[in-house]
Amino acid sequence: MKILFEKYFELAFWICSIIFLALISQKDNMHYSLCIFKALGINFCPGCGLGHSVNYLLRGNIRASFSSHPFGPLALIIIISRIYKLGAIKSIYKKNT
Repeated sequence: MKILFEKYFELAFWICSIIFLALISQKDNMHYSLCIFKALGINFCPGCGLGHSVNYLLRGNIRASFSSHPFGPLALIIIISRIYKLGAIKSIYKKNT
């Protein structure tokens, strides 16, 4: 069981993250934040708006995505490529065993 968890945890984490970002509603004005800068009382955070940017991009709103955070599309590309690489590694591992 532990080996199975270790092999698929990161892949499951990124897939669940993308699903969560796609399903959150932008209509609620509630803002949940795990930002360490906000917790410390610092107003500027270089990553704030990144989740909103990815959400807007997944919903097809490119203009809102760029205005939320300019690196949102890049972050989505990186996450999708990571999911692809982890999935490819898992399928290669299955073929060799």
